[in-house]
Amino acid sequence: MPACLLLVFMVGLVLGAVANWATYRLAWNRRDISPWSAPAEQAPPRQPADRIPVLGWLGLRRENFLHGPRFWWRPLGVELAMGVGLAALYRWEVLQRGLIAGQAAGIWGQPVAVGTWILPEGLLTGEFIGHAVLILFMAAATLIDMDEKIIPDEITVPGTLLGLLLACLLPMTLLPHLGLNRQIPAAAHVVEVQPAALQPPAGWQCTVEPVGLADPNSWPDWLQSAPCGWSLLLGLACYGLWCFALVPRRWRGRHGVCRGLAVIGARITRELTRPPMAWIALLGGSYVMVVWWLGGDAWRGLLSALVGLVVSGGMVWAVRLVGTAALGREAMGFGDVTLMMMIGAFLGWQAGLMIFFVSPFAGLIVGVGQIILRRGDVIPYGPFLCLGSLVVIVRWGTFWTLETTQPLFGMSWLVLLVMAIGMFLLGGMLAIWRVIKIRLFRR
Repeated sequence: MPACLLLVFMVGLVLGAVANWATYRLAWNRRDISPWSAPAEQAPPRQPADRIPVLGWLGLRRENFLHGPRFWWRPLGVELAMGVGLAALYRWEVLQRGLIAGQAAGIWGQPVAVGTWILPEGLLTGEFIGHAVLILFMAAATLIDMDEKIIPDEITVPGTLLGLLLACLLPMTLLPHLGLNRQIPAAAHVVEVQPAALQPPAGWQCTVEPVGLADPNSWPDWLQSAPCGWSLLLGLACYGLWCFALVPRRWRGRHGVCRGLAVIGARITRELTRPPMAWIALLGGSYVMVVWWLGGDAWRGLLSALVGLVVSGGMVWAVRLVGTAALGREAMGFGDVTLMMMIGAFLGWQAGLMIFFVSPFAGLIVGVGQIILRRGDVIPYGPFLCLGSLVVIVRWGTFWTLETTQPLFGMSWLVLLVMAIGMFLLGGMLAIWRVIKIRLFRR
């Protein structure tokens, strides 16, 4: 196992180097800082050793005169953090089975030791791979958002497409669901527990499967693959909404609502019918239809990712609209919406809803402190969405339990009611906050 952890640590260092490259090359203001980029004209020639993760940044200290003192501290720390963090996550997810151990304790009423589990080979490794890829994209998005308060589509669009691809090829990249079943559901893998005292009742099977669209309820018949047309319609609608979200839109209602709708409709049509959006829409829609026709675990994984994309991003989109109306100015950038869509494609709508409620706590603490220190009230929210995602991934075994959250998610009407009430309360809170800022801070 130390050899596995060392290998994951080294891969993490490389992924950290990729995140640093993306941070400087995909930002709005591109900078030739990464050793994988061409050096600036005033910089000395790059050496082969500069491309070694972590160690290369020590050699790049010679460019302090160009990029500023200690410019290399953060990228060096990013690469170290990625290496150590991914090794720790691999140990937690794969070796200690932390994402299902908490669920098992809820099922059997007692902790289940790691050595008692017998899982299919490589099952949890695929889960870890998906989370490692997501963390790479979230790291790049976080760093750019901290620097420029924007999240570029060059990060979220490839990340979302890759998430949809992995959900089809490796459905276990979604978060795991552990349960007891009389019949083994589709996409499920039987889990054996060695002690006889922990064996399920006669006729039942302990299974682990990726969290699906309908979980914790069973997969409904109308969401099956071909020839069921309703499921295809849902999948294409979700993908079409994501394409719509990527198209630049600006409301111009000075000449009336009808004129404004005509202008924005013409622009959306123009953007969707020319590259690159035309290729994204055409190839992506064809991909959805092919997977629907093939069916099986691939379709269940893809449809779950598509719905996770829309629900997760839709919640942040709604917050953006409500916040803008309550504050009288843009409350959240649209990059946060596309970022959350990417996260939902990797983790599913259930995790997306949890992230939606976890992330504001960190953002609230930082935001209040920033205002008290008189450093402005504009903070990038993308890093808090990414931090909330990490919390939900690591603590999934605690959040997704049989006694607490699963019954709540099983009642779809209750989930919708909670979301509606939350939006209403958010609008009122932001309106009150706007008055407080005007009265106390003169802003």
